[in-house]
Amino acid sequence: MRILILGAGKMGLFMSDALCMDHEVALYDTNPNRLRFGFKTLRFSSLDEVRDFNPEMVINAVTVKFTLEAFRTILDYVSPTCMLSDIASVKTGLPEFYREAGHPFVSTHPMFGPTFANLSDLSRNFAIIIGESDAFGKAFFYNLYRGLQLNIYEYTFAEHDETIAYSLTTPFVSTLAFMGVMKPQDAPGTTFKKHIDIARGLLSEDDYLLTEILFNPHSSAQIERICDKLEHLAELIRNHDAEGLLDYINECRKTIARQH
Repeated sequence: MRILILGAGKMGLFMSDALCMDHEVALYDTNPNRLRFGFKTLRFSSLDEVRDFNPEMVINAVTVKFTLEAFRTILDYVSPTCMLSDIASVKTGLPEFYREAGHPFVSTHPMFGPTFANLSDLSRNFAIIIGESDAFGKAFFYNLYRGLQLNIYEYTFAEHDETIAYSLTTPFVSTLAFMGVMKPQDAPGTTFKKHIDIARGLLSEDDYLLTEILFNPHSSAQIERICDKLEHLAELIRNHDAEGLLDYINECRKTIARQH
């Protein structure tokens, strides 16, 4: 299959590497400097090259703020039967776009980032495939993600954004709050250093990705839950309620035990 990948950033290059041995892959980016890398791929910086390539699938891997803009830019340069695909971490606006575009589409979310994941072993990572997607597109990405040993779940667009508000907003907000009160430590403990490593990784992510995840329509409710838990924990500490604090800690242990 001829596959065009929009955006030669971290995820664009990762998708290119994952597909290039079995498909004819091209990378398109408006910044030629980002096209220096990419194994066994064509590299385009003009839309005329996109038209000549005549892709059968377009995978949009640009930063989430520009996902819709990137799609609209190339619509006049691909055939009406070309399948559109996104890997966006927030799906806001995409269902409406796909309905208007009239192309077959498949929407997925590989739930790992090149910053944190061990790309040589993704067996403990996850991917979501959106249930409203075209059947062929879903089969294509099921095959791709299984080959990468990812654990796959199928959600609707609405279920996806609810899940992301829980699984990404919670750690993002917790880490940003930690950074907001952090003081430099000359002799940091092991736990403190682990938190710093997580914070450095988070802050190295694209700013637009961070803001769009936190602006997810479901994020506010999740943040309110975090605040409620913090207030409860603060009350236990203020009152030196040892029994209540131990109950809280044991409930946390039970929650952790239920995680994958």
